[in-house]
Order: sequence, then structure tokens, then C-alpha cells
Amino acid sequence: MLRRTIIMAAAAMVAAASFTGLSTAVAADSGGNGKLISIIVNDPSNPYWRTEGQVAATEARSLGYKANVAAHKGDTNTERNLVDTAITNHSAAIILDPANADGSIGSVKKAVQAGIPVFLVNAEINQKGLAKAQLVSNNAQGAALGAQQWVQAVGDDAKYVELKGAPSDNNAATRSNGYRTVLSQYPNLKKVASQVANWDRTQGHDKMQGMLQANPNIDGVISGNDEMALGAIAALKEAGKLKGITVGGFDGSPDAVDAVKSGELAYTVLQPVAVFSKKAVQEADQYIKNGNTGVDKEKQLFDCVLITQDNADDMVAPFTLKSMQSDS
Repeated sequence: MLRRTIIMAAAAMVAAASFTGLSTAVAADSGGNGKLISIIVNDPSNPYWRTEGQVAATEARSLGYKANVAAHKGDTNTERNLVDTAITNHSAAIILDPANADGSIGSVKKAVQAGIPVFLVNAEINQKGLAKAQLVSNNAQGAALGAQQWVQAVGDDAKYVELKGAPSDNNAATRSNGYRTVLSQYPNLKKVASQVANWDRTQGHDKMQGMLQANPNIDGVISGNDEMALGAIAALKEAGKLKGITVGGFDGSPDAVDAVKSGELAYTVLQPVAVFSKKAVQEADQYIKNGNTGVDKEKQLFDCVLITQDNADDMVAPFTLKSMQSDS
């Protein structure tokens, strides 16, 4: 039993170490009284999740809390160990981007049973009433925005392929369904292939290579996130096929915005992760102090914003437009 405890603690320390410079720190006293807020995100190699952790930690510290940021990288066992560590460290709250819509339920339950409120960001779990709040992008709205822009760019008579996110994340299905709802209105748009690339740039590249070999005459690629879209662009470049093929993304990452500016990416759909990560910490602070979040609904949706060449220069920070600064 002792050996298992040591191994679990070591795993949590390794995951936390991936956030160099973001581990425990204390801001000037402004109400948090040095209590700990544990922040658990997915994979900081993706700029979306890195920003999620950075913004949440910065806000926690500004409110006078210690902030510890760690990453589960989509693994529910690592997530469970990190939640155990947060409990052992007597966290006042946990901000969690869940690894799995079903598989993360047990970890959330364990924290709640230990008396620690949990605030979910970016992704949901398939059980209501456990987390104090679930703050997520309005993925259906964002997918509709992206699909409409994609049709405008590629036309209504085309062959295309789709790159999908991790099936364990409800966001993947929501975006794919949102794309289908729009694109199915155009009978001459033909999806000739689709592949799961798990939100990853390398997988997006490799899956794109395979689909392109089987379907060399496609006109477009629609992707569930920017990392997969950027991987697809790299594969299309290598094949000398990027010109004339429309690629659309989703996230609003800095690299994607640069690709929009250069014309390689037709658009991206910005998720307001900088807004709702900060809001999650504010609701946690409210709950710690007053026993309520100050918000009536557990699930809170934040609308996405279309990024094209027309407004790409309005980005002032990762995942932040000028118009969002007053909100974030």
C-alpha cells in the first residue's frame, strides 16, 4: 500500500512538472488567504490547454490563492492520481478539464466526497449535479459558424474529408454533428473520408496523408480543432496539394491565426478559453467564500468567434480578441 502511494505521488509530481514556472505560488493577500486551488488540464503541448492553465493560475494568484497546475494528458489514471494529490493537499477547489466524459466521473465524485468543490472547464462529464459548474465553449454554435464559413470558401459543390477529435470528449461529437447539420443542406458537398486524429497535430498530418492517398482530388478539409488542421496543412504542403484545397480549423490558437493571416487556413473558430478559465476561478472563489457560485446554472456556454483575415489582426493575446479584453 505504501509503495502504491509513493508511485501515485510521483506520477502526480511528474505531471505537475510539465508546467515549469506554473506550480505553486502565492500572490499578495487579496482574499484567498493562501489557500490552494488545484488546476488540472489536458496537455500543455497544445497551446489551447496551456493557455487554460496559465489563465486560471494567474487569476487564482491575483485573488490571493496558491495555484498548482498539472496535466493528465487525456489519461484517466493520471487524472485520478492528480485528484488524489489535490485532496491530500487540502485544496480549497479543483479546476478540472476532464479527461473523459464518462471516465472522469469517478474522480469528480471522489473530490466532492472529500468536501472539495470541482469546477469543470472546456469539456463536460456525463453526469449533472456533481461539479459546481461546467464552463464550456458553445461548440454547436461554433461548429455552425465554422461550417458556414467553410462552405463560403469551398463552394457548394465539392469533395471533402473531415478530421475528428477524441471520441472520449463530447466536444468532438458536438462539432462533427454541427458540421454535418450545416453541410448536409448542400447535396453536392460529398464527404469522401473521415478520420479520428485525437486533437493532435502529428496524427492530423498522418491521417491526412492516408486520406489524401485514397482521395487525391479533394477540394476541402474540415477539422475539429486547429492542431489537426495544421497537421493536415503540413501533409498537403508535402504533397504539393495545398493550393486549391480549403482547410478550416477550430480553437483560435496563435499558430492557426498566423495560418489564417498567411492564407493557408481559411478560418478558425476561436474558443474563449481565456474568458471561461478565468471565470471558473472567480466562481470557485465565490463558492469558497460564500457557499455559492453566483451563477444559477451548472452548465454555462460561452459563444465562439469566427476568425478570418478580416479580424485576425485583432488578436492581442493567445485566444483573446480586443473585444474580449473587457470580459477576460
